[in-house]
Amino acid sequence: MVKKNACVFISGTGSNLKNLLKRARDYSFPIKIKLVICNNKKALGLKIAKKNSIRLHLVDTKSRNFEKKILKILRENNISIICLAGYMKILSKSFLKEFGKKVINIHPSLLPKFKGLNTFQRILKNREVMTGCTVHAVTENLDAGKIISKKSFYIKPKDNEISLKRKTQNLEYKVFPEAIIKIYRNI
Repeated sequence: MVKKNACVFISGTGSNLKNLLKRARDYSFPIKIKLVICNNKKALGLKIAKKNSIRLHLVDTKSRNFEKKILKILRENNISIICLAGYMKILSKSFLKEFGKKVINIHPSLLPKFKGLNTFQRILKNREVMTGCTVHAVTENLDAGKIISKKSFYIKPKDNEISLKRKTQNLEYKVFPEAIIKIYRNI
């Protein structure tokens, strides 16, 4: 199998990066993580990229033309898919158009509910019975692209933001790779 070159964008701990790297070692998994883009020089996920000898680029999202710099790096590495895994920056419409390939995101709710930030807090405040995570195509509208895959679980009375985050992340580790497989089966 010829694997597609992937880039993972991160801002934090990199737990989904770590999981995708583990999955990418499997011969039948359709992507090879060739590159990591990060906008936070203190992100713990940087250590994961370094430990796995993945090419890493820190970007200053406050600098002019930072997206053009990222696009150049993506082209140089022949990237076919971008996986946003806790990347806390919105990609512009022009970036998405210019990249012109697949960009997917994992979000910690059952979209279209609870788009954006502070997801677990809002889920609890709204007294939801069920939650989960969603992998979706990235568009210029926040968390609004076509849904590729979802997984859910029931919320227990004793759940709090910490337990919801842990349970959701455990689902993310299953649904993100499944969504990638689903995408490449449909090519």
